Amino acid sequence: MTQAKFIQRGAASFSVDTSGPAKVFYFVLLPKMTMLAFSSALEPLRIANQLSQKTLYEWYTMTPDGAPVTCSNGVTITPDMALDTIPKDATVFVCSGVEPGKAASADVLNWIRRNHRTGTQMGGICTGAFALAQAGIIGKSRFTLHWENQPAFSELFPDLVPTQNLYEIEDRLITCGGGNAATDLMLDLIERDHGSDIALVIADMCIHKRSNDRSAPQKSSLSVAIGSRNQKLLHAIQVMSQTVEEPLPLLDLCDTLGISRRQLERLFKKYTHQSPTQFYYGLRLERAHALLNETNLTITEIAAATGFNSTSHLARQYRSKYGVPPNAFRKAWGAGQG
Repeated sequence: MTQAKFIQRGAASFSVDTSGPAKVFYFVLLPKMTMLAFSSALEPLRIANQLSQKTLYEWYTMTPDGAPVTCSNGVTITPDMALDTIPKDATVFVCSGVEPGKAASADVLNWIRRNHRTGTQMGGICTGAFALAQAGIIGKSRFTLHWENQPAFSELFPDLVPTQNLYEIEDRLITCGGGNAATDLMLDLIERDHGSDIALVIADMCIHKRSNDRSAPQKSSLSVAIGSRNQKLLHAIQVMSQTVEEPLPLLDLCDTLGISRRQLERLFKKYTHQSPTQFYYGLRLERAHALLNETNLTITEIAAATGFNSTSHLARQYRSKYGVPPNAFRKAWGAGQG
């Protein structure tokens, strides 16, 4: 590759004192990957080179067969190459997006395993952790992935527990939750390589307010989401979220919270405009919807995973919320994707 690919001219500049070799990244682009997460990871590397007018970083894109890949937004990207032998000291990021459980072929998983065995640092962007888990390389490392896809991931890999953090950096494994979290991840890596000053300038170039904390949560705080800081209400929703698979009877929930049923009902009516039961059902149906979309679990298995005592019970509640029963939704979606 020519230097022109890696260094662009720009008005801003930043002096970096380095004479070492460029750090090399390979981005494995899987079908229906999220373009936002990929570009958010790539741009800080480009800007670092532009500011310094040095090739601090090189990057290459790969697809399983070298053919163009279509992102989840319908945009097609032409890669640099097919999966091939890469330098041992490179870092690989698997970029995935929607339907992540189906994105990585057997060839991709074997390629990940081979490179992991030789000591290559591996990573996952957005939902890339699905492929890393399928390849069996996560082990006991801390890792994360996009919050939307964590319920399905947990059903498929019950022994692997992702964090809720923006990103995680381990010796052999680097992951992030997608979106702008990929920028925070790369800024952290750049700061480790070349200092905090250039990382700050790169963040400004991206017009990105850096979190400066990889343990920052991916989602807005619950209090912001519901517009209340009432601790009893927040605790109630937290307990509900943690007991989706085995929902608590309302009176047991009240006992856990140490409040009366009447008080609980008033809180939910005031801040969510729903009864506690309706809100609880909503959480469980959202989980069922995610599992329908992103796993091959049967309707029976999904009903069990979301606390419904039968498929018919799930079907009635699901239809009430989404307009169609779960089996019809899955059939129609599958036909539309064919």
